Amino acid sequence: MAGFWSLQGCKPKGAGSAAGGDASKTFIAPGKYDEFYNFVSGGFSGQMSVYGIPSGRLFRVIPVFSVDPEKGYGYSEETKAMLNTSHGFVPWDDLHHIALTLTNGEHDGRWAFGNANNTPRIARIDLKTFKTAEIIEIPNSAGNHSSPFITENSEYVVAGTRFSIPMGENQDVPINTYKENFKGTVSFISVDKTTGGMKIAFQIQTPGVNYDLARAGKGKSHGWMFFSCYNSERANTLLEVNASQKDKDFIMCVNWKKAEEYVKAGKAVKKSVKYAHNVYDDSKHMATSTIENEVLMLDPKDCPDMIYYMPCPKSPHGCDTDPTGEYIVGSGKLAAVIPVFSFTKIQQAIAAKNFDGDYEGIPVLKYEAVLHGEVQKPGLGPLHTEFDANGNAYTSFFVSSEIVKWNVKDLKVLDRVPTYYSIGHLSVPGGPTKKPHGKYVIAYNKITKDRYLPTGPELAQSAQLYSIDGDKMKLLLDFPTIGEPHYAESIPASLIMKNSTKIYKIEENKNPYAALGDKFARVERKGNEIHVYMTSIRSHFTPDNIEGVKLGDIVYFHVTNLEQDWDVPHGFAVKGANNAELLIMPGETQTLAWKPERVGVYPMYCTDFCSALHQEMQGYIRVSPAGSSVPLTFSTGKTEPAATEKKATEQPK
Repeated sequence: MAGFWSLQGCKPKGAGSAAGGDASKTFIAPGKYDEFYNFVSGGFSGQMSVYGIPSGRLFRVIPVFSVDPEKGYGYSEETKAMLNTSHGFVPWDDLHHIALTLTNGEHDGRWAFGNANNTPRIARIDLKTFKTAEIIEIPNSAGNHSSPFITENSEYVVAGTRFSIPMGENQDVPINTYKENFKGTVSFISVDKTTGGMKIAFQIQTPGVNYDLARAGKGKSHGWMFFSCYNSERANTLLEVNASQKDKDFIMCVNWKKAEEYVKAGKAVKKSVKYAHNVYDDSKHMATSTIENEVLMLDPKDCPDMIYYMPCPKSPHGCDTDPTGEYIVGSGKLAAVIPVFSFTKIQQAIAAKNFDGDYEGIPVLKYEAVLHGEVQKPGLGPLHTEFDANGNAYTSFFVSSEIVKWNVKDLKVLDRVPTYYSIGHLSVPGGPTKKPHGKYVIAYNKITKDRYLPTGPELAQSAQLYSIDGDKMKLLLDFPTIGEPHYAESIPASLIMKNSTKIYKIEENKNPYAALGDKFARVERKGNEIHVYMTSIRSHFTPDNIEGVKLGDIVYFHVTNLEQDWDVPHGFAVKGANNAELLIMPGETQTLAWKPERVGVYPMYCTDFCSALHQEMQGYIRVSPAGSSVPLTFSTGKTEPAATEKKATEQPK
């Protein structure tokens, strides 16, 4: 085993050509647009990033599960609720996978979903605004890795737990009772066809193994979900040894149409459990968080014909369905073959009860009965497979650092190219859908030594773009990425651009703290709270002078950007604030809370360069001692002292 894994640090054959590439095919002339958006998971950054393909240009980092001081996400009063959980405010997570909404198995450009691996959650990103619109926590789960995977018509986003855990009333059990007390779950989260709103429709309790990746069926296999899983040994320590004992683990096949029938028949049991559901309202420009209290749980022992296991070479990672929905590809990381299963044969084996016993009461289909065939000697460490529109598959190989192209029907290897280095996932535009767009395959690599300028012990994460237009794959471009990229999806830019939001209309702003014009700007005291209803427009704030704030007060700056021009955000920051700035889009209202700690005069200013007089877009807040008699006043353009203070400071004649 040690010798096997020692290969992962080696350069692949052909590394001498690492300087190759054809950047001319990735050049996008000034003023021209890329053909595809590439949505890339940010891994341990907790965010999602957006690149252009083929240029590799970074367009945006979308804050999702981690606070972001650049945009004020998780710092502004309107967005803090997005990061609420049943554990309280959680300002970080680990985003591994992307899913884009589908209609009839094809990308439709409405929403993107991302998973939180650490504190289990699913996020929905609105592709009109490129903002996180909703986050739902996943209860009865630990390590929400096997998610979010979406069904053919976006009926469900599906989430499987990576770590099995004790469930039920008594969760304080010895770890070494894993086999007796630990269980897994898979969750089916419904997606409203109009609003995108998410709801946990039902969960299925599963045997206590680790669920890795998944794919929904499509076409003839629509109504089924396939999950790779490992640790069928149900080990609880030193898994690199103890979870690699058996020759085969499993792919779990779930008939979710049958599960729906069982829910309707009343077979699901209500389970009391707390989880947060956070929604951002685009008209109010603010989020609300609701704590939900129950879910519906199905138990396979009460629901026959709902779940089957089929053996897969051990420690599978990827589990991918081809565009026709007939073939399901497993990727056993420790195997020297790639197994390809046939949905038709799966159905035949189920009908004939062609089982090889059971696992925890769930029927295990015979390997040979469901196998279409095996790709022989494809490489070392297969991870993940996507497809083109010509019947070909592309699989990433972590250990041998390469992408291998092979034909799905005859299982023959057609081509291979080295990656630099230790590729994880890959992405073909439209690759997980019924209609792949082809043209490119993008590798997301874990190691980049000798590819970029050195930046200390850690180097930039890496993506590499290859052409798949011809029979042979060709390296075109390297580009660095944010965080640690895992999975990504690419979609034609035209599907998103036609519906893109450019501004928020002032007349549609329903934020209760909005000032919809300078005449509505004001400052009000409510006990020890000071509410500043402020406007920003090129190139001033209204008001820009505020006095009468006292130590012990909390100041809420409710800033409304009055611009109605595309790409003119304004920023807002105040000296001494210990949270972040605000970044306010045209027509939007955002709030920054500030508690001054010292007496003095504090500057405030616009942080986003907005005009030639950006530097002049500033103001002052005066903070006086607690108990001071300085009245609360505010102004814009006024230079004379207030009358009461002028009188107080005049010298006797």
